Amino acid sequence: MSHQHHHHNPLHHHKEEDNGPVDYAKDAKHHKNQEHLGELGALAAGAFALHEKHKAKKDPEHAHKHKVEEEIAVVVAVGSAG
Repeated sequence: MSHQHHHHNPLHHHKEEDNGPVDYAKDAKHHKNQEHLGELGALAAGAFALHEKHKAKKDPEHAHKHKVEEEIAVVVAVGSAG
């Protein structure tokens, strides 16, 4: 094979560097928006964890599955919160 295919994450777009002046206000706003998205992800994962905890109590036949999903959601929430 003469060339390799590189798989890129679609969420990370690299713009062409124009070596122009850096807009620090725009950069700070972007960073703040990214922080808010992380907080929103942590909130959503925490809500899902509580939902699964409730389902584990209400559905004893599938309680183990719900507890595993709850633990995964807790880990995601903690990871998103930073």
